[in-house]
Amino acid sequence: MAARKTSRRSGEGSAEDRLIAKYFRPLATHPGALGLGDDAALVAVPPGRDLVVTTDGVIEGVHFFPDDPPELVAKKALRINLSDLAGKGAEPLGFLLSVALTRKAAGGWLARFTAGLRADVRKFRCPLLGGDTDRTSGLVSVNIAALGTVPRGAMVRRAGARSGDRIVVTGTIGDAALGVILRRDPAAAKRWGLDRAMREHLLQRYLVPEPRTALAAALRACAHGGMDISDGLAGDLAKLCRASGVGATIEVARLPLSRAARTALAAEPTLIETILTGGDDFEVLASVSADKLDALRQAARRVGVTISEIGRCTRARGDPRFVDAQGRVLEFARPSYSHF
Repeated sequence: MAARKTSRRSGEGSAEDRLIAKYFRPLATHPGALGLGDDAALVAVPPGRDLVVTTDGVIEGVHFFPDDPPELVAKKALRINLSDLAGKGAEPLGFLLSVALTRKAAGGWLARFTAGLRADVRKFRCPLLGGDTDRTSGLVSVNIAALGTVPRGAMVRRAGARSGDRIVVTGTIGDAALGVILRRDPAAAKRWGLDRAMREHLLQRYLVPEPRTALAAALRACAHGGMDISDGLAGDLAKLCRASGVGATIEVARLPLSRAARTALAAEPTLIETILTGGDDFEVLASVSADKLDALRQAARRVGVTISEIGRCTRARGDPRFVDAQGRVLEFARPSYSHF
């Protein structure tokens, strides 16, 4: 995140130098970040561990609304990457940040953005290592590349699921997708019969994901295959099945739903498709052998994470089957969220 060498300023440096020093250098606590004073970071991977790298970004008007609180935009941008690491069983090491700011966002917006980022740097012990800052006349965009580590050869992969494995998910499913609907159509809260607490729960789940990094070691010990759920449970489970060469059957009645999601679904049963395909859950999806299920549940309980068994892997290859309480297989118009 060092400023470009073409600056003509001296002394305190360019405006970009000053922006980096004020807002981003306090987040660069890892010694390998070199105080953001060089063109690259220098980070050693501990002996006997592999480096796990992932990247994801958020764009104004696509992943967040223009009037969303900047501190929560920052948290979401970092946490969706930490969720990827969690799904691989990796512990966070640090992250790179590239941000394109409008003139308006370079002022008070940026101060609030970095305050939110600072809180999560501390919470998840994931310091800033470097990156880039740019000015744009278009929309604010934030791109993060997160680095994590796992013991050598221990990363949890999509391709590891086995026939007979139990399929589990953390947390609750569908809240964020319902929160996006509420953000666009506040009247939906009344239509669904939500009270204030339920409404706020859904909106918060859209704004601030909860990456399950605390479960990383237990996933490595117990899971055959796994990933985080970003594009909807139906679509991401299909990816895991294709990579592993297995099928899956999911009992929809066993899905872990929040009180808010259950209330909305009771009022509008067609919302089951949104819950299963809408995306932005940022929970962990994993396949676990029956004899490891209790160990994973106990480990999850110790770190305050809920684990729910929702189905199992099968020998029949193909997209997973979602079966309702009457034994009917659900069909979806759009099985997975996609930008394209």
